[in-house]
Amino acid sequence: MAVDCKTSKPGIEVASLTDVGRVRSNNEDSYLYWEPDSGEEFLRKGRLAIVADGMGGYEGGQEASRLAVETVRHIYDHSFGPTPQDTLFHAFQSAHQMIQRYADEHPQFYGMGTTCTAVAIVDRQLHFAHVGDSRLYHIRAGSISRLTRDHSYVGRLVESGAVRSEDAEFHPQRHILTAALGCGREVAPHFPDRPFPLQDGDTLVLCTDGLWGLVGDQEIAGVGQANSPTEACLRLVGIALERGGPDNITVLILRVSG
Repeated sequence: MAVDCKTSKPGIEVASLTDVGRVRSNNEDSYLYWEPDSGEEFLRKGRLAIVADGMGGYEGGQEASRLAVETVRHIYDHSFGPTPQDTLFHAFQSAHQMIQRYADEHPQFYGMGTTCTAVAIVDRQLHFAHVGDSRLYHIRAGSISRLTRDHSYVGRLVESGAVRSEDAEFHPQRHILTAALGCGREVAPHFPDRPFPLQDGDTLVLCTDGLWGLVGDQEIAGVGQANSPTEACLRLVGIALERGGPDNITVLILRVSG
């Protein structure tokens, strides 16, 4: 496995890794880390990271996740709005429409869609938008918190109190989504009420369910905190593969540095 170690501007260490897993024959996950080239644009737009997990058949899921990542990046770069959060929201709406338009033009991909979790970091302020059940974790001083909520059938059961959160990870219907880019008439991304302030040493983990479905939150926290982003990617994907790797596995890790 080769970890993708992006060269980033000072202030963030970045690494990412994707693996097809041990069962699937193709990888329907997509991911990206991006920074503007110019210093002036970087001050305004900061850094962008995205993870997406496609669905909709052999090639449909692959195309859906690719379209989501490319569209969000294009909008964030070329149609930047008044704030990073506004821009992410607009980018998700555009990606939703783009995937639906592509499916209309390619009937064999009917029903294609994708999860998408995107973060923007501007001046150590974290903004994000999220649809589906890929996840964004925040690790600080060994403590982990999940910043996104799953748009899934089981996620609704947890919110209603019908299922305990500790039981949700093993529920047989945990992978049934209630929202995805490209599916349904409209999309309503989950996003924070205000930017989340980051500190030196904070670690962010973006991942698809091929990782979190097999590696628990506390394991993610331990590995993510104790290792460099590169080594953490290798170790986390390795654990998922050791436990069967029934799905594609993608992880993108960002660590705030001085």
